[in-house]
Amino acid sequence: MKNVFTKSKVLLLSSVMALGLLSTSCGNGTSASNIKIPGVSKSAITLGTDSVLIAFVFDAIQLDGGLRYNIPKYPNSYLEISPDLQSTGTLMSISISLKDVGNSGLQLLDPQSLPGGRALPGVASGRLPAVAFTIAKFKGMSFYVGPKLFGVFIPLNNLGIGNSIITARYFVSSTRVGNISLVGADVNGENSGLLLMLDLSSATAQKTIAKAAAN
Repeated sequence: MKNVFTKSKVLLLSSVMALGLLSTSCGNGTSASNIKIPGVSKSAITLGTDSVLIAFVFDAIQLDGGLRYNIPKYPNSYLEISPDLQSTGTLMSISISLKDVGNSGLQLLDPQSLPGGRALPGVASGRLPAVAFTIAKFKGMSFYVGPKLFGVFIPLNNLGIGNSIITARYFVSSTRVGNISLVGADVNGENSGLLLMLDLSSATAQKTIAKAAAN
């Protein structure tokens, strides 16, 4: 019993220390600064006229060549991984067509939680219609969609937060565009990663989606 208590105490202390470390970049909700993602040197989101481009550079993952993948159920979207031009890491680019997001058929997909069964942070039901697939170096990616939300889960190891899930606002420049979560491993030591949830409820986003879906 003493060993179990000690182990739980160590895990709790590790989580608290991780929260304290990350909170320096979370701000008070108005600072428009993003949390530091372990193993990620750069992140960016670009809104085009008919698509959203999400990009991450992973420092510890190295590739000799790149490849573009079709995303299941998203006929006009793709995911591409390639060696980053400005570092020794890997660039992941996810291009999501707003026409795909506006497709009501995606709402009929089976609702899913995080890989492993934990609830999606920031989502009242804890689940959203989703598709999952695996590519080289990233086993078990998931894409989530709702009437006003789009999300992507990217599996990552060695986040250093134990079993915690740490969620913060995510900003592009000074504009909040959604939430980002660092998802620690589950009780089986699996399914850790990065979850980005984008809020598509703004009037501008809704008009853009409606226009794309109509074409």
